[in-house]
Amino acid sequence: MIVAAWICLVAPLAAALSITLLGTSISRRVAAYMATASVLGSFAAAVVVFAKLETESASARSNASTAWEWLTAGSFHVGLRILVDPLSVFMMLIVSGVGFLIVAYSIDYMDGDDEERRYFAYMALFVFSMLLLVQAGNFVMLLAGWGLVGLSSYLLIGFWHERPAAVAAAKKAFIMNAIGDATMALAFFLLIQHHNTLNFPPALHVGPGHGWLVNLVALGLLGGAVAKSAQIPLQTWLPDAMEGPTPVSALIHAATMVTAGVYLIVRCHAIFEQAPRVEELAAGLGAGTLLVAGLIALVQTDIKRVIAYSTMSQIGYMFLGAGLGAYANAMFHLMTHAFFKALLFMAAGVVIHALAGEQDIRKLAGVGGLMPVTRITFLIGSLALIGMPPFAGFFSKDSIIAAGLARGWYGDVLFAAALAGTFLTGLYTWRLFLIVFTGEPSAFVREHATRPGIHAGPQLSHSVGPEGHGEDDASRPHGHAVQEHRGEGPFWLMAPVLVLAVLSVIGGWIQFAPLWHPLSTWLDEVTPPLATPSNAQEAVASVLAVVLGLGGIAVAFLFYGRHRRAVPRIAWAQTLLERKFYFDEAYDFAFYRPAVWVSLQLGRWVEGPIIGGSLREIGRGAREAGLGTGRLQTGLVRTYVLAIAASLAVITIVFVAVR
Repeated sequence: MIVAAWICLVAPLAAALSITLLGTSISRRVAAYMATASVLGSFAAAVVVFAKLETESASARSNASTAWEWLTAGSFHVGLRILVDPLSVFMMLIVSGVGFLIVAYSIDYMDGDDEERRYFAYMALFVFSMLLLVQAGNFVMLLAGWGLVGLSSYLLIGFWHERPAAVAAAKKAFIMNAIGDATMALAFFLLIQHHNTLNFPPALHVGPGHGWLVNLVALGLLGGAVAKSAQIPLQTWLPDAMEGPTPVSALIHAATMVTAGVYLIVRCHAIFEQAPRVEELAAGLGAGTLLVAGLIALVQTDIKRVIAYSTMSQIGYMFLGAGLGAYANAMFHLMTHAFFKALLFMAAGVVIHALAGEQDIRKLAGVGGLMPVTRITFLIGSLALIGMPPFAGFFSKDSIIAAGLARGWYGDVLFAAALAGTFLTGLYTWRLFLIVFTGEPSAFVREHATRPGIHAGPQLSHSVGPEGHGEDDASRPHGHAVQEHRGEGPFWLMAPVLVLAVLSVIGGWIQFAPLWHPLSTWLDEVTPPLATPSNAQEAVASVLAVVLGLGGIAVAFLFYGRHRRAVPRIAWAQTLLERKFYFDEAYDFAFYRPAVWVSLQLGRWVEGPIIGGSLREIGRGAREAGLGTGRLQTGLVRTYVLAIAASLAVITIVFVAVR
């Protein structure tokens, strides 16, 4: 079992290193297959670990393995240590399973890109980093995986580095996540001071009588979780991350990076339970994020950004569940969200890939008539996202909403916020579906459906490369060639989408709270819940959530359906949502502008006159000293004898004076 866990971890790393070292000696297609095979191998190893762990008794389902001692400082020891328990295995299956589908999807999506080898090396590195994070047996290894995930996201978001917007988005993601990395590191220093260990589980139990310490540690961990999972107030990087290729968006948003914060809270639940106010803060931030993101999604016109804001909203539900102590419910929604969110991004990618990289939903309007399979898969993902029965989101999200009813008045407030979020989810999701996949095709769609190599009807063919690039071969900086094939896309583009569509339908049936709950039973061994809602509370939450979700769909039909009405415009509200509640402007005013002003003043008054000026004066003095010394070198012996005699006279006078 432990061997299989190590294989699961190192297989993607081996692929990343191999692709990097072999370079151009292998074809781009071979690099793609190497990365895909390595992630598939990780998934197979994770399945082996799960099967073995399932046969063990509950008390024997936590196993640690240390490869070697990595760091020793006095009595403090840190090893390269992994932990295999129900929680880590659950995450291993999701990361490697959904990750495999996304990397496989990339084979045809990125086909022909000049930097394809680099792309797949980055993807394999990303999967390894996430697996290191979830398998870490101590906080140091978790921080290493945490940082590598941030680095990998930086590389992938800015993959098309000739585009300034992609470079800016990558920098923004890296900096925002670095804030969370810093707060986590400070929390770890406090744990070292108190415990002298960062190993799981001893480091998770601070103990009574240390209220100030446990609150500071919990706040530090929450800072890291908020940054990585793009929750208020560190959420602004996530929509800009859409500048990367669509498979990167799917990988970051579905099963890996943005779910890391949820995993951290659940893994460290013992610390958060000792700091209940911080745990409640996590739930409140999740509720606020799901509402803010849902409102902003209503006015977005970029198909990927709408889905991105839905990710922020759904991660908000997971934070809400974890903050309420419904850990298994939060992880259940993490799993189903991985299915339907990857499906939505990849189905959107099929459309983007087919239509010249266009992402504006107004130009993509009516494409569903030409892409019936993609339309059906996107419909499935949309219904799962809204939480309609019998799709996956219904089973997982409603359980989180119900958890609020079991946690007093504060839980009731969060319950109301979560229900409001279901209405917003139905509204913005169905708005997107109606605009893009129903109605008459737009002029843009008709134009591209009649281009050479693209066939109208079910034979629509993808003929371009990455989104945002030109339509003909000459304008494609990455060298994508027009590809002729029947259907809506090649095998590796469509097969993962269809698999995820099936999972989005059946994935939620693994657990139905009132009747069967094997997932909760599996995870409760590691993360026992703080409160469990009753069957009546589950029923109330489910009925209200479905009704409000249907209400959102109905309002979307009213304004975006066939017999649509004019959307009411409230100027200040429209501006507020389009400017994303002015978070970027606030950060610009509070941090960027003062930093620029201070740097300019330091350059003007310190660096220029003091540092730069002192260097100039030192150089001038050295040069003049050299010139003066040179003038003394006359070449006359009598001058040298006079200088020696004068020197001896001075020395003699000094010695006499001292005596």
